[in-house]
Amino acid sequence: MKSKSPLLIIFITVFIDLLGFGIVLPLLPRYGEYFGLDRLLGPLMASFSAMQFLFAPLWGRLSDRIGRRPVLLVGLAGSTVFYGLFGFATSLGNADQFLGLSVIPWLFITRIGAGIAGATIPTAQAYIADSTTAEGRGKGMALIGAAFGIGFTFGPLLGSVFVSGKVDGPPSPMAGYVASGLSAFAFLWAVARLPESLKPGNVAPRRSWLNVGAMGRAFSHRGTALLMLTIFLTTLAFAQFEVTLSLLTKFFGMADKNNFYIYAYVGLVLALSQGLLVRRLSPRLGDFRMSLIGTVLMTLGLVLIAITCKDRSLYVLFAIVPINVLGYSALTPSLQAMLSLRTSADEQGEILGVGQSMSALARIAGPLLGVWLFKLDKQEPANSVVLPYWVGAGLMLLGVMLVLSLRSQPAKNS
Repeated sequence: MKSKSPLLIIFITVFIDLLGFGIVLPLLPRYGEYFGLDRLLGPLMASFSAMQFLFAPLWGRLSDRIGRRPVLLVGLAGSTVFYGLFGFATSLGNADQFLGLSVIPWLFITRIGAGIAGATIPTAQAYIADSTTAEGRGKGMALIGAAFGIGFTFGPLLGSVFVSGKVDGPPSPMAGYVASGLSAFAFLWAVARLPESLKPGNVAPRRSWLNVGAMGRAFSHRGTALLMLTIFLTTLAFAQFEVTLSLLTKFFGMADKNNFYIYAYVGLVLALSQGLLVRRLSPRLGDFRMSLIGTVLMTLGLVLIAITCKDRSLYVLFAIVPINVLGYSALTPSLQAMLSLRTSADEQGEILGVGQSMSALARIAGPLLGVWLFKLDKQEPANSVVLPYWVGAGLMLLGVMLVLSLRSQPAKNS
């Protein structure tokens, strides 16, 4: 692997930004409940992922032309602005307006803006690809996962501070302001410390950066098409698990406020597994074996969660959750590394962006499917709470078969 300094800098940059994201995300249902969003809560939460689906390939393609650094800086600046606006919007009362708009339109504007700004994760992945050798690609990609994990460990813990102790009180608008401040700090850190990683010889040809053909090019090669489908199905299964986990613990009898600690628990397992275990094992086992291990562990974890639903034991559930998270930790960077290695050097940002779009599409569909399955039987809830996990296990079995089919697909670059 090349110099570790750029990798450490990109890790810190992504981590600080995701810490702010981790503060706001668990609080969204609380804001929605207080401001009476009702059926609009789902679209509000999906709007962030929808923007990532649309903009991730565009940011990635732009970074292939003008460099990773300026795109990452624009994304951090955008997060600073829109998280700050989110804080201001949540300080408005239900009857208050700002620039002629009430609080609910502003909540959508700020989440859409934050989604556009946060769609630069594949640019950070392309930065990793620029800075690593083929052998160290999976190990490098695990850094992004570790940054996610640590951000989701400490973000919700900070977010829990902003939950009002009053039954009818809203979460504090300070959540948005703190998230904005963290993104601002990440922006200043990147301005001062983040070097450009894209080499002049790898700059993409001068084409329009707004190109709807990126998806078609990504699916034109059998290896990348299989990877895109694998990314979608496995992320869909994990997204169902993520969104229904807090509903499941509530079904088991856990208090609402303690759900912040569930996010933190999942984030801690994710951070430790990707930051320590996966980064050490990936160079030894290789990306294919790591992805196969990941799909098998996720399948097993989801099956065990479905079985646990009958006992309603929080202790057993918390013992099983790491199996699923560990599988996801092994799978995600391995798939990203294989996708990167099957992509030419001047298309890293664009194709990794399409991969992120597939993840974003799964994160839009996952909550809708998972919550629908979870609440399918309102007469006897115990009959339907297991459905998201059995369906997720079925999706993961398809993922196992897809990963096995990838073994014979050659890499394009090294």
